[in-house]
Amino acid sequence: MFKHILIAHDLRDTADQALCRAAQLARQHNAKLTLLHVLDPGQSNQQHEQAQQALDGKLSQYAPPGSELRFQRGKPPEVVLQQVQQLGCDLLVLGAHHQRHDFFSGTSLDRIARRSPVPLLLVARNDFQPYRHALAAIDFSLCACSALGQAYRLLPDSAELHALHVFEPDKGTATQVEAQLHTQRALIDQLLQDEARNLPANGPQLTHEVQRGEIVRCLQEQLKSRRSELLVLGSHGRSALSQALLGSLAQHFLHKAPCDIFVVR
Repeated sequence: MFKHILIAHDLRDTADQALCRAAQLARQHNAKLTLLHVLDPGQSNQQHEQAQQALDGKLSQYAPPGSELRFQRGKPPEVVLQQVQQLGCDLLVLGAHHQRHDFFSGTSLDRIARRSPVPLLLVARNDFQPYRHALAAIDFSLCACSALGQAYRLLPDSAELHALHVFEPDKGTATQVEAQLHTQRALIDQLLQDEARNLPANGPQLTHEVQRGEIVRCLQEQLKSRRSELLVLGSHGRSALSQALLGSLAQHFLHKAPCDIFVVR
C-alpha cells in the first residue's frame, strides 16, 4: 500500500500521461498525490506564472481532491530527490521521454533512478486503467526480490504478476545444460515460495517460470506475448566502487521503455 505519491511534471505531454497514471494509483491506494514542477531558471516570471496556471488546471482536471501542487527552483534531479525525502513520499512517478530532454531524461533520469530511495514508476503508456498484467525480472538478488514485493503491493488484486527468471547457461553438453536448467527451476520455485510467505494474503495472482536464453530478448518476447502493461526491475549496483552506476538491465529499459517501467533499488 502506497501512501504518498510524487509526480514530477515538466509540462510535456508525456508528463500528463504520468499524472493520469499517478492519479489512478492515488485513487486505488487512497494515497496523497503531490505534483512537483521544477522551474526553469532560463524562463521569465511571466512564463513561470503561465506554468503555474497550466499545472493548476491539470491538477484540477486529473488529480483527486486534496492533491497538492509544488514549485521549486534548482537542478531537476536534485530537487526531485530532495522533495521525495522531505515530503516522505513512497512512490515517484515520471513520464518517459523518447527524445533527448534536459530535465527528466538521459543522465538526469539515470541520476534519479539510481539515487531514489523509493520505487520509481516511469510511465510510457497512454492507458490509465488499473494494471492487469505485469512482468517482473527475477533473480536471486535482494534487489529483484524487493522489486517483486513492491510490485505486488502496487498492483490491484485483479492483476497478474508474472515473475520470469532467464537462465543463460555456461558452456557444456546438452545434458549438462539441461541439468543446470533443472537446478535453476528448483531454486526459483523455492525462492518464490519463500517470497510469497512475506506477501500480504490479498493481492494479484503471482506466477513464475524459468526460461533459457538472453535476458533482454526473453523479457521483450514475454512483454509482447503477455501484453504486459508494466515491467518490474530491480536496480543493481555493480560494486561498492561504482554504486552510482544504474544496473544495465534497468538502464536499457528506462531509455527504451516498451511499457511502463517500475524500478526498485
